[in-house]
Amino acid sequence: MQKLIWLTQVAVLYGFTWLVALLPEQPAYYLGERVGLLMRRVLASRRRIAEENIAASLSYMRQQPNWGGGDATPEELARQVFGNIGRSLVETCRLYHGRAGRLIDTIEVRGREQYEAAHRRGKGVIFLTGHCGNWELVALAYARLFNTSMSVVARRQNNPYLNQMVERMRMHYNNRIIYKDNALKNMLAVIRENGLVGLLVDQAVFPSEGYLIEFLGRQAWASKAPVLLARKTDVAVVPAFIHRDGDRHVIELYPELQFGGENSDEGWQADVQLYSRAIERYIIEHPTQWYWVHRRWKRAEGL
Repeated sequence: MQKLIWLTQVAVLYGFTWLVALLPEQPAYYLGERVGLLMRRVLASRRRIAEENIAASLSYMRQQPNWGGGDATPEELARQVFGNIGRSLVETCRLYHGRAGRLIDTIEVRGREQYEAAHRRGKGVIFLTGHCGNWELVALAYARLFNTSMSVVARRQNNPYLNQMVERMRMHYNNRIIYKDNALKNMLAVIRENGLVGLLVDQAVFPSEGYLIEFLGRQAWASKAPVLLARKTDVAVVPAFIHRDGDRHVIELYPELQFGGENSDEGWQADVQLYSRAIERYIIEHPTQWYWVHRRWKRAEGL
């Protein structure tokens, strides 16, 4: 019975993605925004999480010189967040079925020299990012934009048939997948071959997995994984983010992070704080393009 349920889920999802991919480009993106706004209505609990998260961080963000949200209210910002999620969903459907080549071809890359400088060191590169803009697009586009494959850390789907479908679609773009159940060993192998690893590190972790830092004006738990990898291998950690600019996307690469490397709790915390500031800067500049719908500050509230 479980197998039948899994196969049905895959058939429905594949059919939906294929139908979306068949639509002409502009109607598809219009549909995507409508789907996002429908999700905002249907997923009421997620809408509340987004609005509460934004409201709790808004005063801090508005004080920053690079604030990009104007005078919008938490409700208005959250509405745009869901619109972006819907558009990203449609873009990803088209990508998975090989019908979004123009989307990749029109991406502007800023700071390409940051990757080239890091790669020349010969010790591997970590592109450090978060659930920003269309993060699935940024992973799939790297092989074409940088002429090299990227190994992306991902969670294995509970449905094994869905996992196989998504894996095949992602590998069309010359990507490799590193699953979280054996991530550290596989990341180290890629890094030691001067390879490229994409790491999303903007979600809450358990205290044993990270350090307590300041994030958008509040305390939050953040992963120590990028710092651990940098200390073990001397890999270059380059912040990389994607955002929408009208009808196209822009990938921005920033200078390699220079961790302090002090081997104490304070030193580790300072290095985790350093990379978290890079993610924070993106969110402040593009507040409607971050995934506000998850509980980023869980387990740290009240500490």
